Amino acid sequence: MDLPPLPAIDPEHLFLKLGLSPAVVAAVAEKGYSQPTPIQERAIPIVLSGRDLIGTAQTGTGKTAAFALPILHKLGAHGPCRCLILEPTRELALQVEEAFRNYGKFTGLRVAVVYGGVGYGKQREEVQRGVDVIVATPGRLLDLLGDGTIKLGDLQVLVLDEVDRMLDMGFLPDVRRIIRHVPAQRQTLLFSATLPPEIQGLAQSVLTNPDTIEIGIRSSPADTIDHAFYPVVAAQKFELLSTLLERTEYKSVLVFTRTKIGADKIAHRLHALGHKTGVMHADRSQRERTEALDGFKAGKFQMLIATDVAARGLDIRNVSHVVNYDMPENPEDYVHRIGRTGRANTEGDAYTLMTEDDIRNARAIERLIGRQVPRRKIENFNYLFSALFEEREKADLAPKTVSRLSRGKR
Repeated sequence: MDLPPLPAIDPEHLFLKLGLSPAVVAAVAEKGYSQPTPIQERAIPIVLSGRDLIGTAQTGTGKTAAFALPILHKLGAHGPCRCLILEPTRELALQVEEAFRNYGKFTGLRVAVVYGGVGYGKQREEVQRGVDVIVATPGRLLDLLGDGTIKLGDLQVLVLDEVDRMLDMGFLPDVRRIIRHVPAQRQTLLFSATLPPEIQGLAQSVLTNPDTIEIGIRSSPADTIDHAFYPVVAAQKFELLSTLLERTEYKSVLVFTRTKIGADKIAHRLHALGHKTGVMHADRSQRERTEALDGFKAGKFQMLIATDVAARGLDIRNVSHVVNYDMPENPEDYVHRIGRTGRANTEGDAYTLMTEDDIRNARAIERLIGRQVPRRKIENFNYLFSALFEEREKADLAPKTVSRLSRGKR
């Protein structure tokens, strides 16, 4: 494998001072990064030391590079498969694989990604050619372990990423099955936005005297996000959604639904109104999901209609607005969903449609974030009466002027 020539590196480059090899730092510099994020600054020396690690960090903190860079340094030259990264979704697996390819550009190390929803042939061929790093979703990995395509006897580093999402998706039993295939003597890195008891139990069973890092843990939305609940009867939800969109100057809108069928229906109805929409949920083929995500990032689609498969982990930048068409059942998902906007100190808006069935979930969200979420109405909308409107005095239910709805941003 012919490697590109290693460019000159500033000897004072901060990533070099963290102990990373010139080959890894050259790729970091080429990507334009010169200042480590807090989690990178704290995690990289720990990973380089070989100690186990529990990292609690939100999306957008630079978590992937925090483990990818020191792992690439430790692996050094091409050899047997020595690193496995488990991800809960195909999109996250592809995103992490891309990061390893970019950061490993000058190393000669090989990475493969395996995930379900596509044929086995190409993935088998890539693994059988010899790879140093495998990024995988649990189900497909178990298939390839079962037929002997993948062998993990030489594994040195195991990364369990977005573990709370794997818990939500019911993958923890599969994770435990996979761990039985890897050597007991290994380094294990566990990353999760939250650490509920189930994950703490997993950590105790698979990690040895781990160091712990907490970075950017947030139980409330960023201050850059203006968010509110919009009470409405269920029969008027789509009408209110379309009215909000008509009165909003948006760059890109991420619309969350609770179900896959709901996502398809909303996308169909918005498309009929002339909106350019992509759809993303677990029943879409991998090609369809990739096209929807890439089209949304590139501006081909101004709206992406998605289930919570898009709420966590995915690097979707420049989302000006988030709409919760269905209020999330888990309060933590509210913070994750609306956190898709207002990133990197830019302003963002989040609208959550609230029906009478959502009162309990709304109160759970407010308990989590420690404050009341404003209830808002929009002017000149022919609301059907809802008992929710009787909360006006308690919940500061006020008409919404168009100033915030219609202002352009970014």
